[in-house]
Order: sequence, then structure tokens, then C-alpha cells
Amino acid sequence: MNKLIFYIIILCSTIVLSCSVRKKMPPNETLYNGSKVTVTKDSGFKVSIKSIRKQMEKITVPEKNKMILGWPYKVAFWYALGEPKKQTGFKHWLRTKFAEPPVFGSTVNTKLNSENMKGYLENQGYYRTKATGDTSIKGYKLTAKYKVTVAHPYAINTINWKIDSSQLLTDILNDLKNKTLLIPDERVTLDKIKTERSRVDLLLKNKGYYYFNPDYIIAYIDTSLKNYKANIYMSLKPGTPNAVKRTYIINNIVVFPNYTLLKPAPDTSLANLKMVDSIYIRDTINKFKPFVFSKSITYRPGSIYSLTEQNKTLNRFINLGAFKFVKNRFEAASISDTLQRLNSATNGLNAYYYLTPQKKKTIQAEIGTFGKSNSYVGGQLNINWLNRNVFKGAESFNVKTYVSYETASIDSLKNNNNYRIGTEISLVVPRFFVPFKVKDNNLFPPRTRFTLGYEWFRRQQLYTKNFSRIQYEVNWKSRVNVEQTIAPVSITYTNTSGFSPKYLAQVGGNEVLRLSNLPEIVSSSFYNFLTSTTYPNAANIFYFNANIEAAGNIAGAATGAKTGYSKTIAGAYFAQYVKADFDFRYTRKLLKDLYIANRVIIGIGVPYGNSKFLPFSRQFIIGGSSSLRGFSPRNIGPGTTLTSAFQQ
Repeated sequence: MNKLIFYIIILCSTIVLSCSVRKKMPPNETLYNGSKVTVTKDSGFKVSIKSIRKQMEKITVPEKNKMILGWPYKVAFWYALGEPKKQTGFKHWLRTKFAEPPVFGSTVNTKLNSENMKGYLENQGYYRTKATGDTSIKGYKLTAKYKVTVAHPYAINTINWKIDSSQLLTDILNDLKNKTLLIPDERVTLDKIKTERSRVDLLLKNKGYYYFNPDYIIAYIDTSLKNYKANIYMSLKPGTPNAVKRTYIINNIVVFPNYTLLKPAPDTSLANLKMVDSIYIRDTINKFKPFVFSKSITYRPGSIYSLTEQNKTLNRFINLGAFKFVKNRFEAASISDTLQRLNSATNGLNAYYYLTPQKKKTIQAEIGTFGKSNSYVGGQLNINWLNRNVFKGAESFNVKTYVSYETASIDSLKNNNNYRIGTEISLVVPRFFVPFKVKDNNLFPPRTRFTLGYEWFRRQQLYTKNFSRIQYEVNWKSRVNVEQTIAPVSITYTNTSGFSPKYLAQVGGNEVLRLSNLPEIVSSSFYNFLTSTTYPNAANIFYFNANIEAAGNIAGAATGAKTGYSKTIAGAYFAQYVKADFDFRYTRKLLKDLYIANRVIIGIGVPYGNSKFLPFSRQFIIGGSSSLRGFSPRNIGPGTTLTSAFQQ
């Protein structure tokens, strides 16, 4: 009974408020109540009527007001608030935030919406589709009604090119055979034709056609064939300039490495310019060594213009890290240029690069607090000094120093504070720094990193650890989504001292903990391979990360170590092991906001020779804040060995 009364009240309120909306609307005006689309199709083919109807409803404009049980509550609120006296204040905020103006039926153009529906379906290959629209009025509301009859789709029969320039046609047809996106027997769509135009544009720009663009290509579709087949004829737009049809070669390359907008545009004459590796450089203050530019620019004078090489060069300059802004410009070479005279059928292009350097030296300080899952809280201070061009070769020299303090308030950890002080010095060289020649023309510049680090770590009631590290690694990206790193030298020295009597008593005869506290050297080499899906919004997203590491091979062979912890180097035991781990992730998009995610992690570590087990920093650990958070570290594997509280 109570529910019935509630529904009656709601119904009456809706009627009353609807009447108030109707009274406040202009005379002879209606409120738009949305659209209803009826979709049918011709016989002889399959198509989802439901998906087409949804798409047609998206095409119709305008969008109706939001309603509850047919009541335009936001419109009612709009009228109830009235017109604000000024464009600021609480009333204006309420009206713009929670109300909306009425969408009147007079704004609906069913003819235009019908044409848009028809055009959309024809762009999808459903030629000769019919679409009509009408309106109906009930009360003070107007509803737009549309009828769409989807015609049989047309499939591609043949693709033909008609171009008056024989060389241009040859360049297109040579690539068209196996790479075209217009596949016979597939449905004709406007998107495919546009994509094909863009593909041909990139093809031609990589063959020297600098002034070409997709808008110069037009497509004619002949649907007069039987069996719903269509021939596609593609050609150049009438009146296409001759310059578009000609190939261009690089004439001169000029670099301005100290460009700034605060000064007048630099003189582009070649007088008194330094030439290095066929590249002109205007660097009057010798801020950069010439090889910075010769290694970044991937083409030379005399080569055919290529958009791919142009973008590759820009990307390499940007990723050097030494330049704040990078821009380039191409202009046609004069008729008197040497290369122009050598080949009258080919035009020349002069390339200009304007580079604005980053601030050479910077210093940055950061201070912050943190909390850990083991009940510790603390703060850390980082000081970072950076020189982006330390040896004038775009080398990055970085010195980082940090200090941190951790404490806990729970009884079991009181007065067991942690202190950490460390520094790291790194030099990053933007090229292959190796004893042999390596081809370098990738999209990104390679990086060779030298790292030297030290850290002092004190656990107040337990021990003090000293870590020293030196590493030499080379990193490069062969593609946007493929990155590789190889470190021939990675040496870490660990020395533990300052044991408290309490800790020594707790360790007792535990051999694992005793051996873990001995001076140790991890001298290893490792390789990392990382790849992932280029587009994060793709339907299928892949991620793969592989690591392979080997340690102690040379030391083991030199000392003849055969049993665990039997040999030392400079008083420290060296680790011997082989380790590999693989991380594979796959995400499949099912719906707009629904994904299924899969992850597989495989790892194996084999100690041998001078080691009985992997060093602590190289062990596989499951559980804890960085893994399965519902479990304590090391409590669920790997393996079945139970660990004590001291090992935790």
C-alpha cells in the first residue's frame, strides 16, 4: 500500500512538473524527444541490424535533453531557476552545472539527418541505400522517425591507376602489387581508400616526391558491374602542379646548433661555414663537437629525399637530451646549384636544422616522506646535479646524492631505525661506445652508460652494509617498441659489518644468514630484451620482458672454484650463477571498458661453483608490497622451504 502511494506521488509530481515545463516553453514550440530509427535491409547478404541502428542513432542531431520517466528534469530546473542577472554567482553556477536549456523540435532537420545516414552507409560500401525522415508530435514533445533501407554492399573488383607521369606511375605500381590495402573481394569503404592514399603518400615521400600529399589523389568508383562488384580508378587530381610529380634530392644540409627565437633568423649563406662529413655547421662558439650532428643526421647530400629519414633525424636530435627545441626546414635549391646542373630532371632541396640547446647545467633538490608496509615511515632528501653536454658531445654527466631515515613506532621495532646515505655518478654517451664498429641509423640514438655508486646502510640494532657498484651498459632501440640492453660489466661489492650482539645471537648456527653476511662480489654480465604493443588502445596488447644474467664465469675459471664459498678475490667471496627470467603479459579488449588480462612470469636461477645459493639481491621473491600483497615476502615460494622471521 505504501509503495502504491509512493508511485502515485511520483506520477503526479511528474505530471505537474511536465505541465510547468510546457507552460514556460515558447508558443507553438515543442520539446525534442529524440529519434527512433527503423532499419531494414535488402536480401542476399548478412549484416547486424542492431549495430547499424545504434550507429544511425549516433549520427542524428541534436541530442535530446536528459529525462527521467519522460520528464525533462534538467529543463524543468532550467526554467525554475530563471535567467541569472549576471554571468557569475551561485545562481549562474547552479544553472550551468545542474540544468540545461531545452532542445526545441524546430532545431531538428530530418532531411539533413537522413542524408548523413545515407552518406555514412555509402562510405561503408552500401551504395544505393535509402533513408527518409519524418516527425510526430505527442503532447508538447516532438519525435523524429527515420526509415533506413540498407542496400547490398559492394566489393572491390580491380584497382587501376591512371597518371600522366610515367615515373610517378612506375613508383606507385612497383610497390602496389603486394602492399596495397585495397584487396579484391573485400568491401569498398571510404576509410580504406583514405588509408591507401596515405600509404601511397608515404611511399612517394620516401622516393623523393617532397611536395606530394594525399589530397592530390582522387578515386573514382565504378558500380555499374554486376554481382555487386566495383572497379576503383585512382589518379592525380586535375591541375596537379608539376613540382608535385618530380623527385627531389638533397643538395645542402646546414645545421644551426645555437638557434634562439630571441635573435634574428640566421643567415643561410654558406660563406665561412664549417663542413664536416658533407654537413655545413654554423657553431661559432664551438659548443658541440661536429660528430654530434653527423651521427644524428641519417642522410647526406646527393641522396633521394625521404620522409622516413627526415623524421628519424628529428627524433634522434630530440632524444639526444641536449636540445630544448628542434625544428627543420626544406627549401628548393636554386637553379645554379651544382647538383641541380648535374641532373636537370631532378630538383634539389636544401635542408636546414635549427637547434635550441637545453640549459647545460642544472641542480635539483627533492625532499619527501614515505611509509612502508613493514610499519616503517621516514623521509628522504635527494640532490641531483646534471651536466647535459659535459664533453661537448651531448654526453650527460649526472651526480646524485641521497640521505634517508626510517623509524617505526610499534614495540617490536622501536629503536631499530634505518639510515641510508648514498651517491651515484653516471655518464651517458649518446652513441655506441664499443671497441668495434656498429651500424647506427635507428630511430633513436643508442646510449652507453657508465655508472659508479656507493651506499651506506645502517640497521641500528642489527648491522651495517656497504654497497659499491660499477657498471657499463649499452642500450638501443631498433624500433619504437623494441628495446635492448647489454651490460658486459656489472660489479657489485657488498660488505656487512657492525653486527650487534643481539643479531649475532639470533643468527646462531643459521648457515644461510651467516654466509649472506660475508663480504661478497657479484661480477656479472646481463642482457635485457623488452618489447610491447605500439598502440596502447589496441584490441590485443602484448608485453614481453626477458633477462639473462651470468656471474663469476671468469673468476671461477681463474681460481678453479668447485665448492661453495671456497675461493675469494681481495678477501671477498665471488658469486657464481646463471639466471634467466621472462615476463609475458597479454591484455584482450572485450568491450569498451572490459578487458581480460593475463600474465605469466617464469624464472630460473642456478648457483654453481663458488656459490651455494643466489645472492640475496638476485633471488626470486613472491609476496610483499611489490608482488602478491596478501602474503608476506617469501612465504609462498618459490619452492617449499619455510623461512624464519630472521630471514624475512
